Amino acid sequence: MASENSKQFWKRSAKLPGSIQPVYGAQHPPLDPRLTKHFIKERSKVNAVPLKNKKASSFHEFARNTSDAWDIGDDEEEDFSSPPFQTLNSKVALATAAQVLENHSKLRVKPERSQSTTSDVPANYKVIKSSSDAQLSRNSSDTCLRNTLHKQQSLPLRPIIPLVARISDQNASGAPPMTVREKTRLEKFRQLLSSHNTDLDELRKCSWPGVPREVRPVTWRLLSGYLPANTERRKLTLQRKREEYFGFIEQYYDSRNEEHHQDTYRQIHIDIPRTNPLIPLFQQPLVQEIFERILFIWAIRHPASGYVQGINDLVTPFFVVFLSEYVEEDVENFDVTNLSQDMLRSIEADSFWCMSKLLDGIQDNYTFAQPGIQKKVKALEELVSRIDEQVHNHFRKYEVEYLQFAFRWMNNLLMRELPLRCTIRLWDTYQSEPEGFSHFHLYVCAAFLIKWRKEILDEEDFQGLLMLLQNLPTIHWGNEEIGLLLAEAYRLKYMFADAPNHYRR
Repeated sequence: MASENSKQFWKRSAKLPGSIQPVYGAQHPPLDPRLTKHFIKERSKVNAVPLKNKKASSFHEFARNTSDAWDIGDDEEEDFSSPPFQTLNSKVALATAAQVLENHSKLRVKPERSQSTTSDVPANYKVIKSSSDAQLSRNSSDTCLRNTLHKQQSLPLRPIIPLVARISDQNASGAPPMTVREKTRLEKFRQLLSSHNTDLDELRKCSWPGVPREVRPVTWRLLSGYLPANTERRKLTLQRKREEYFGFIEQYYDSRNEEHHQDTYRQIHIDIPRTNPLIPLFQQPLVQEIFERILFIWAIRHPASGYVQGINDLVTPFFVVFLSEYVEEDVENFDVTNLSQDMLRSIEADSFWCMSKLLDGIQDNYTFAQPGIQKKVKALEELVSRIDEQVHNHFRKYEVEYLQFAFRWMNNLLMRELPLRCTIRLWDTYQSEPEGFSHFHLYVCAAFLIKWRKEILDEEDFQGLLMLLQNLPTIHWGNEEIGLLLAEAYRLKYMFADAPNHYRR
């Protein structure tokens, strides 16, 4: 009986390695490591599985220690009447409750102290906490709450950014909505786009530091190679390409029910609800239907790769940008049923063609065995070994393979690591840079990794490193952080791209 209880506990305990953890990157906000690092480390010490030796655990050892099964019915079979749940002493509970009430009453007697600790904080600023942090704080003691507040106020203050910040806001870091410089840039874009033949080289040069929201849809169409530079040809081209896409729908979409396409459609149907689950826009049935059509048509028109998990993420920036052409307010909460059928058809077709243009340049990432990703991860390892040997050796010491964290960076183009607003800004530059999605992305990943070198070097075990690299705290990032990241990536490219002897050991 005891062995059966222990087996059930192993399957359902959230504290044991191998159990379901909220690891999803920027779209599922991670715990703030500045506030919870100590808590996580202490918890991992208490719950660590004892090993036979004290050497750094390898990936294979970690996998063996986490090979637990997870049965769907376990939660329903839990017996809360078992002995571990019957040892609560009512006298101890009452004494503890009385102590808590006494502590709260002491805090109320000294309001001056709490006011003085927050008097230096401006009224329009607030220290940001994720929902996970809030839950941890509620469960901690009053002393921990005061210590946490002190730590928060010692950190650099940032403007309030909601959990899902405005996708359309290019100034998510707190800059003014429109500066004089940005107005001048917007005017220059409009002049370029309205000229008889748009100078694409000049447009790329202007777009590298970011494209204004007002002109981003037409700029992305031009930079993708979807629209011609000649203004007189654009209307006819859009009309022809949109009709061509919906011709594919009529011709191929019904085949999703055929046996040889069922697996592809089933996988797409499963992945679509997982796309940006925290953003209400992407949970609307009509939007999910649009995504299913786009991905299915692309998959059957590219049989060498077909649909691969991760491609579903690549539709979202295009969809949001082309939706913003018809929506002035924040698009993440917009109900698309308010748009006309023609508008929705235009957004869908343009998203399909621009995504197709992007994937044409990185299709070897998604063919059998995904050789493009394998090569890029290996190149990232070689690059990091040259630019920061200490970080590289730290990974080797704890047997962390680059493929274990960088595969997702290449497969999803960092979309799982960054908020969507940052991805859109990043893609402004990718579309301006020659081979931005295939070549320049490598240097962005290297700069992104080195950005966290201090946090990486602070971790001293395999599990801690993997948890950090899969939960990097970027939820509050905006244009400022992306601009610095791109500048560092450009510096690395300038130093290493045309210097193969320095690029390799």
